[in-house]
Amino acid sequence: MGDFDGKVVYITGVARGQGRKHAIRFAREGAKIIGMDLCDVPSEHVRYPTANRDDLATTIERVEAEGGEIMAEVGDVRDLAFQQDLVKRGVERFGGRLDVVIANAGICNWGKVWEIDEEQWNDTIDINLTGYWKTLKASIPHMLQAGNGGSIILVSSVAGLKAMPVQSPYSASKHGVVGLAQTAAKELGEHKIRVNTIHPYGVLTPMGGEDPDAHDVFENMPQFLPHFTPILGMGMATTDDISDSVMFLASDASRTITASTFTVDMGAIKV
Repeated sequence: MGDFDGKVVYITGVARGQGRKHAIRFAREGAKIIGMDLCDVPSEHVRYPTANRDDLATTIERVEAEGGEIMAEVGDVRDLAFQQDLVKRGVERFGGRLDVVIANAGICNWGKVWEIDEEQWNDTIDINLTGYWKTLKASIPHMLQAGNGGSIILVSSVAGLKAMPVQSPYSASKHGVVGLAQTAAKELGEHKIRVNTIHPYGVLTPMGGEDPDAHDVFENMPQFLPHFTPILGMGMATTDDISDSVMFLASDASRTITASTFTVDMGAIKV
């Protein structure tokens, strides 16, 4: 028996990294997965390796290897109609319920406020913030209709609580996610649907560890390094570290927690 037997989880950005690990962990605990990922380059301003269709196929294989069921498709979080159709079909396939939503798809890029391009700003806000709103709009009606309560988890960042230099669109979007989540929490409390944000520091994924722009910033602008140094000198987190928090916030063990900013940051926001 798993902790999420019979429950249905919707995850964006599921092809690899944190999204893949969440899908595997929930499948291991008996949940059915609805997932999506762009599987392409989301913006010309993203320079780290991005997910592809082979990555998504690997996620499906690994979920099924855990004995889980998954319906995962290629699509864009900026496409509201796609998300609405995907969630509708997934809910119908998996018995008419939706219990957990994890808005995870996002991008990161770098540059000083006055040097970034307008397109760079717009792409980041459209994916990281407006895309999250579209995820909520596509999923909340199904949670309300099922009437089972549930948990919504929006992946923010340390940069959603402490503005970071050379990351203005990323920081602005991740701060916006907190406001979106806390508004939703107040609106959904009467329906026993909890809404929380999680705030990781760096995570060992291609976005977190293989971004050449990040390496350039730290090499050429050392004055900004103190803002990125956490209290615990243990390097980047693993995807399992983040999934541990996601699983907790999705579970009944956190039934009293909503509108929370849940830090998984090695103390980075306190520096």
